[in-house]
Amino acid sequence: MGNIEKTILDSITQDDPSFTGDGYTSLAIIYATLAICNWLAPSVITITGPRGAMLIGGFTYLFFIVTFLFPRTWLLYVASVLIGAGAAAIWTGQGNYLTLNSDADTISRNSGIFWAMLQCSLFFGNLFVFIKFQGKTHIDLETRNVVFGALTAVCAVGIVFLLLLRPIRRAPALDDVKVKFQETDVVNHENDGPLEAFKGALKLFATRDMIYLSCTFIYTGVELSFFSGVYSPSIGFTLAMGENAKQLVGLSGVFIGMGEVLGGALFGILGSRTTRWGRDPIVIMGYIIHVCSFFLIFINLPNVAPFGDTTETSYMDPSPYLAMFCSFLLGFGDACFNTQIYSILGGNYSDNSTSAFALFKFTQSLAAASCFFYSSRAPLSVQLGVLAVLASLGTAAFCRVEWAGRARARAAALDAIDDKPTPATHLADNALHYD
Repeated sequence: MGNIEKTILDSITQDDPSFTGDGYTSLAIIYATLAICNWLAPSVITITGPRGAMLIGGFTYLFFIVTFLFPRTWLLYVASVLIGAGAAAIWTGQGNYLTLNSDADTISRNSGIFWAMLQCSLFFGNLFVFIKFQGKTHIDLETRNVVFGALTAVCAVGIVFLLLLRPIRRAPALDDVKVKFQETDVVNHENDGPLEAFKGALKLFATRDMIYLSCTFIYTGVELSFFSGVYSPSIGFTLAMGENAKQLVGLSGVFIGMGEVLGGALFGILGSRTTRWGRDPIVIMGYIIHVCSFFLIFINLPNVAPFGDTTETSYMDPSPYLAMFCSFLLGFGDACFNTQIYSILGGNYSDNSTSAFALFKFTQSLAAASCFFYSSRAPLSVQLGVLAVLASLGTAAFCRVEWAGRARARAAALDAIDDKPTPATHLADNALHYD
């Protein structure tokens, strides 16, 4: 939906001048609401549980899609607020549910599998859109109704499957999390009440590691808004791409989805090995891939591409093949970052995963909302420059937390060895006992 929203709403405006809804504004409202409501999500989950929170979120997604069948400006923005609140519930709930059904040995694998399954929506959804948008420079009413009717049906089926999820397998045992090397003593917060959950989230947000990780969250938020709501429409607005420029919007989403699914599946299969190597090599790989994609986008798309249809070019004739390759790189790099964020949050904060995932989505969503607010005004070169700077800061911050965690792990292991009685100590103790 985010990938095609800008393109769809521009077509609706052409058909109905009374409709003045804007895709970037809608997405900004969604992520701003999501950021605010993430502070309430831990308290909600203490009442509903993670499965109940995911169901609530699922119904707001369904309502948002249905509103596109009856386009009204006011309804678009009301639905944007509602889905923002629902997204806070579903994202925090699924992060909590994933953590409670994983342990230290399976969290990286499960995070990768979850991410691959989630991003299949990008692949199959945009493949469907690619087929329906074929040969169209304007998305007519009939095409829009078919697309949104199909998405409504898929969303409804998804809600049914949420109802069939098994109950939580276990609560995180202290034995599983007592050596998570956080800055505070390990205390299980998953069973706190609503007020305690809110206070716990505030306290966690002020810890040093979470402040560092927030830099990474901010980058993923800005990068998410760029590839999900700015980059693909920019391809469609670049008329020099050819007669099928609008069709490339859907195809771009397919390639983003391919990168996301491949990255999630790869890191899911190799979850046990990547945990042993550390998470930082994967994040650094994602950083390099993203920086390369930013440069290629800069030379391939015109500077005014985010603003609407243009015949301008950049430093080369716009290439659909290069644009699709960059889409794949954006998706794969995003999977590198997000799978490792899920892994580090589920591993290091398994005693307080609800608050940890809520803070992740709060920071990420606030950054995404900010990006959508300036996307309609900032030229492509400025947006890519901001992304490159934030990518560098976010990668450095993540590596700092990962390396510090490993150092604390080694120190804890050495302390455990020092505290363990030696055979000589046993003999001395026995001699004293017999004396």
